[in-house]
Amino acid sequence: MNSKEEQLRRWRLVLGASGKSDGTECGLAGDDLRMDAALAALYDGQGFGDETRGKRSAGLGASSPNVTRWLGDIRRFFPKSIVQVLQKDAMTRLDLKRLLLEPEMLENVEPDVHLVGTLLSLTSVIPEKTKATARIVVRRVVEELERRLASPLQQAIMGSLNRSIRNRRPRHNEIDWPRTIRANLKHYQPEYSTIIPETRIGFGRKSSALRDIVLCVDQSGSMAGSIVYSSVMAAVIGSLRAVRTSLVFFDTAVVDMTEKLADPVDVLFGAQLGGGTDIHRAVTYCQGLVTRPKETIFVLISDLIEGGNKAQLYQRVASIASSGVNMIALLALDDSGAPCFDHEVAANFTALGVPAFACTPDLFPDMMANAIQRRDISQWAATQGIKVERGEKRG
Repeated sequence: MNSKEEQLRRWRLVLGASGKSDGTECGLAGDDLRMDAALAALYDGQGFGDETRGKRSAGLGASSPNVTRWLGDIRRFFPKSIVQVLQKDAMTRLDLKRLLLEPEMLENVEPDVHLVGTLLSLTSVIPEKTKATARIVVRRVVEELERRLASPLQQAIMGSLNRSIRNRRPRHNEIDWPRTIRANLKHYQPEYSTIIPETRIGFGRKSSALRDIVLCVDQSGSMAGSIVYSSVMAAVIGSLRAVRTSLVFFDTAVVDMTEKLADPVDVLFGAQLGGGTDIHRAVTYCQGLVTRPKETIFVLISDLIEGGNKAQLYQRVASIASSGVNMIALLALDDSGAPCFDHEVAANFTALGVPAFACTPDLFPDMMANAIQRRDISQWAATQGIKVERGEKRG
């Protein structure tokens, strides 16, 4: 097939028309017909095998596809990233949420963070026969995220902590060689071209927690992706002995999920997506968890759309920041791009010394490493091309 024929074929699939009315005069056959039928089922409201006319649109007819076959077709003909987009569109266009309640359907979907968020929003109506399958799907996504994020996060946090405490009698594998060499330059032996390390400086060893980390996560519907990533991150951080980790979910009520951190799947199924938002109540609860302000990192993950008293919220945040707690407000912790959030509240947080910005999961480990070393997080965000909400400095 030459390049012109390939272009016409692609246009034919985009337009979703048959015959000559689409202007391409290009017919489809074989796998192209099945691909066209899969797209028609989703975007033209047609059943499998039906012909469609007119440009692909958002409208839906009354018919619905054979879901199992449709899922198999899109996984066959499209790459994984496109499959996830098609599934996401099908949630609303074809009422796929209702079909997710069937275990046979769940077994054929392509697991991703968005799908997990949808399942979490359906936990109260998922029938018993489907719950086991739903947990398997969620666990597959969690394990994939852990493989991707656990090692960078652990290395970033432990590397920062190890450099915050030194010891003078290190084991061989604990020696901080650059500092040891600098400390022993006066013992250089020219005849041997070497340094005698009379003083050895090592990274610290300490059995008690070096930092306290509090993750406080908004359960409103728009934060579904952030809840998934936050739960995985909290479980990874919670596995480190050098850190004491707390995980709190909130809407108008506050739920402490810390005891479930050993299994992020249990954490996720403990979430209750939707409902109102009382950030002040959640922040007040988390302040009660702080016993060592200067050794505490408090990460609030929320769109900051406050349903409670904003004035009281600002007073509480000012109190936490002034106590020495390193507090950060993440407007989102996912890959979705620019989040929807309350710009006024975000700007006021920044003015109070609590930088407010969105963060992707891949940048989260580096952000935590900088927070542990008490570096300027706003400056770090700027170096990463992240926009921090700005507000006038409060006196």
